[in-house]
Amino acid sequence: MENQRNTLPSEPMFRDSYQSTQLVERLSNSLYSTLLNKHSFYDIVLACIGTDRSTGDALGPLIGTKLNELKMEGLHVYGTLDQPVHAMNLADTVIAIKEEHKWPYIIAIDACLGDLKSVGMITLGQGALKPGAGVQKKLPEIGQLHLTGIVNVGGFMEYFVLQNTRLSVVMSMAEKIAQAIYQASVKLQQPKEPPSKEVVRYHIQSQ
Repeated sequence: MENQRNTLPSEPMFRDSYQSTQLVERLSNSLYSTLLNKHSFYDIVLACIGTDRSTGDALGPLIGTKLNELKMEGLHVYGTLDQPVHAMNLADTVIAIKEEHKWPYIIAIDACLGDLKSVGMITLGQGALKPGAGVQKKLPEIGQLHLTGIVNVGGFMEYFVLQNTRLSVVMSMAEKIAQAIYQASVKLQQPKEPPSKEVVRYHIQSQ
């Protein structure tokens, strides 16, 4: 669980309300353009963080479960309702990802607390996620990208707030985020021109 006010960059790559009719298309396009020059070199990993023991914190595992049901190709999902990634196993999950994938590019997905006017916003940004910050837990940072949904208001009695978050909001956010990721994955699998020697050299040198 993130606390957006303290831990995320101020200028996200993408930000829109889950109620927007354009959300799925716009988020899908943003993910596609961000991953287009990466998926040929990296294993794209989705770390869907959270737990179904708390309504507000179930966003990540709901997304992971929906993505597995959609049977995506080319993207690797960690964190579902049956096998959640949460505070107790996050460090072990990070180790497992690094052992399983030689060059992982991780998109960390989590629920988020924020200001009242921001509730319902979905954000995609560069940089690592800091899970647990919203409920004062120190956990490992994870991800090259972060994708968050602001499910409720932060700043006071966070555990109580998470437990009393509306399930309908979390379910709707999870459905739309999963659809956007799935559509991006489909586009990434479509045939493309092979990368130039300069692009290949850049990615090798950046490791």
